[in-house]
Amino acid sequence: MNSIFNDIKNAFDRRDNALNQLILINVLVFVFLILLRTILWLSGTAYFGLIMSWLSLPSAPMELLRHPWTLFTYFFTHRDWLHIIFNMLNLYWFGMLVREYLGSKKLVSLYILGGLSGALLYLLFYNFVPFFIQRGSAEMIGASASVLAIIVAAATLLPDYTFNLLLLGPVKIKWIAWFLVLLSVSGAVGDNAGGNVAHLGGALLGYIFIRQLKNGSDLGRPLHSAWDYMSGLFTRRPRMKVTYKSPATATSSYSAASGKPSQNEIDIILDKISTSGYESLSKDEKQKLFRASQKE
Repeated sequence: MNSIFNDIKNAFDRRDNALNQLILINVLVFVFLILLRTILWLSGTAYFGLIMSWLSLPSAPMELLRHPWTLFTYFFTHRDWLHIIFNMLNLYWFGMLVREYLGSKKLVSLYILGGLSGALLYLLFYNFVPFFIQRGSAEMIGASASVLAIIVAAATLLPDYTFNLLLLGPVKIKWIAWFLVLLSVSGAVGDNAGGNVAHLGGALLGYIFIRQLKNGSDLGRPLHSAWDYMSGLFTRRPRMKVTYKSPATATSSYSAASGKPSQNEIDIILDKISTSGYESLSKDEKQKLFRASQKE
């Protein structure tokens, strides 16, 4: 048991491990709810439904005002095995691409913003679209909106990247993303209509996130700022040290750290792609290629 706790602790202690941490949070919440449900049912109490309602996103605005935290808890909560397995597999496969190319911070931004966008569209449809109003109030759980945001973001970023699917062989991820989006569109009038609408909200966010990023705007920056601020409240600030740098040196180091790669670097990367394919690029080369594609 101690080794399990140590593995979990190490997973959260490691830097640049956001993908595994997101998956682990979902799994831990799922395992906790399974154990809690079993204990409550064996003891003959009926509190499990109440606990789930505290974690699920309600469609009724007044109920949401009483449980505002559900805007976040719903996309870390799952009820059944197939739901979490499907979501976590997709999160891992497509999250690996996003993390490798854009880094862990943007992966987390996509996950959270995708979940919030899914919640927003879900609430709008249930309170303003006649078909949904007639269905009455509902509750929603699951990370599908967040995961679909990451899938569509990866497909927008790398549309021709291929996965080898069982029975189908190599398939470009843009077709996988389109299939999942169309599946959600068709399901928006089915039994899980609210969930599928939320999926579409996440998908739209994933597309907009990458388009804005290519235009030089990071939609996740407010999240990063809020997190840095909260982290700073619990972190002791080191004493300030004053050092001297010549203006020429400071300018040169800034340009190297944040400026775009030179045309010579891009030519070398493009030659490598033509020779060995995109998958042969290192993480640093992929990030340089992305920075070069951004508008001023």
